[in-house]
Amino acid sequence: MKRITIGLLASFILHMMVNAQQEIPLYTKVPNSKPAENLEKAVTGTDGITRISNVSVPTITVYRPVNAKRNSPAVIICPGGGYTILAASHEGADVAAALNEWGVTAFVLKYRLPDDRIMEDKSIGPLQDAERAVQWVREHAKEYQVDPRKVGIMGFSAGGHLAATLSTHYEERLVDNPEKISLRPDFSVLVYPVISFTDSLTHRGSRDRLLGAAPSAALIQRYSNELLVNKKTPPAFLVHAKDDKAVPWQNSQHYYEALRAHKVPARVFYYEKGGHGFGMNNKTSDLKWMTALKDWMNVQHLL
Repeated sequence: MKRITIGLLASFILHMMVNAQQEIPLYTKVPNSKPAENLEKAVTGTDGITRISNVSVPTITVYRPVNAKRNSPAVIICPGGGYTILAASHEGADVAAALNEWGVTAFVLKYRLPDDRIMEDKSIGPLQDAERAVQWVREHAKEYQVDPRKVGIMGFSAGGHLAATLSTHYEERLVDNPEKISLRPDFSVLVYPVISFTDSLTHRGSRDRLLGAAPSAALIQRYSNELLVNKKTPPAFLVHAKDDKAVPWQNSQHYYEALRAHKVPARVFYYEKGGHGFGMNNKTSDLKWMTALKDWMNVQHLL
C-alpha cells in the first residue's frame, strides 16, 4: 500500500510539473511604448470571472497537454473585454485547459490594452502583441513540441476582433522579424467576435478604445476585417448567438460570407439565444460549440 501511495504521489508531482503554467514576457523591450507606471490589476468578481485591467506588459502563458505529442497543434487565445479589460478566466485559462484535453498546446495572450498613457500609437499595440505571439510560438515550436504549420489564433469578443485583425493584417510587419517568420495564423476561431468597425455593426466601446471617439473613415475601414478578406485569409470557425445585443451576430455572418466568397474554408455556429460573453458554455442550449469546433478541426486535419 505504501509503495502504491508513493507511486501515485510521484505521478501527481509529474502531472503538476508538466502542467505548470509558464507566464513569459513577449518582448525584451516592448515596442511602441512610453515610460509609464505599471497599473495592471487582476480582480476576480462574484461571478468567478477574473478580469485584468491596465495591461502594459504583454505576456504569453503556456498550457501544455499532460501527454504532449510531437508536432501537436497550437492555439493562441485572446480573451475579450472590449479592449478595456481581459476576461482572463472563462475566455482564457479555462479554454486553454479544455484544449489541452484534445492534445492541443494552448498559449493565453495577455495583450496590451489600448491606452495613450502607455503607447505612442494605441491603434496598433494589440496587433503588435498578436503578431509577436505567433512569432514567439513558431520560434519555440520545437521546445513545446508544436507543429509550426498548425498555429491558430482564437479570440472572444474584442479578442475576436484582434484575432480577425491578425488574420487579415498579418503582412503588416509591426514587430522586428529578422528571421522573416510567418506571422500568419494557420486558422482562427472567432467567438462572438467584433469583426467590423462600421457604424451599423460595430461594438462602439471596442472601437472607441482602439481608435478613439472620432476615427477617420479610412481608419474605420482599415479595422473592419470583413472588408479585407482575401484568398490567403486563414480558415475560420465562428460562433455567435443571434440575440447578442452587445455585438450583432451579423459581424460573424459578414466575415463568414467574405471567406466563402474567396473560397476559404469556414464554418459558422449559431445559437438562437445566449447573449454575449458566455465563453465555452451557452446555458441556453445543450449544444456545445466546442464539440463542433473539435469536429471542424478534425475535418481541417488540424488535430
